[in-house]
Amino acid sequence: MLMPKKVKHRKLQRGGKIRGTAQRGSSISFGAYGLKALESNLISARQIEAARRAMTRYIQRGGKIWIRIFPDKPMTKKGDETPMGKGKGAVDHFVSVVKAGKILFEMDGVKESAAREAMNLAAYKLNVKTKFISKEKE
Repeated sequence: MLMPKKVKHRKLQRGGKIRGTAQRGSSISFGAYGLKALESNLISARQIEAARRAMTRYIQRGGKIWIRIFPDKPMTKKGDETPMGKGKGAVDHFVSVVKAGKILFEMDGVKESAAREAMNLAAYKLNVKTKFISKEKE
């Protein structure tokens, strides 16, 4: 599972609503096809891994996949049936902050139909609406 090797601050505040569109990482850089987020949300490391597995299973040994997001924000959780107070909970998992327009995954070395189906399978695993894009149509 993806997570940072070390962090500057062990626990972070959640922050408010994720506003605006992605300025960086909003165009295809490595592959020929990409999966673009159409809305903003937090995507967990488990969701990224599930999407990656779905894509690699579908394309088998052909092609190459790039993951363009990294879960670097720690999310905390207090234990079940814990009374209020007693401070912030322990770090439970890591998430990636995704803005609308961000490229989540890229793929190359496969036919467009295979890439489209693989990205579609990956999109089912994510909690944001996405769109399949290709480099020549961009």
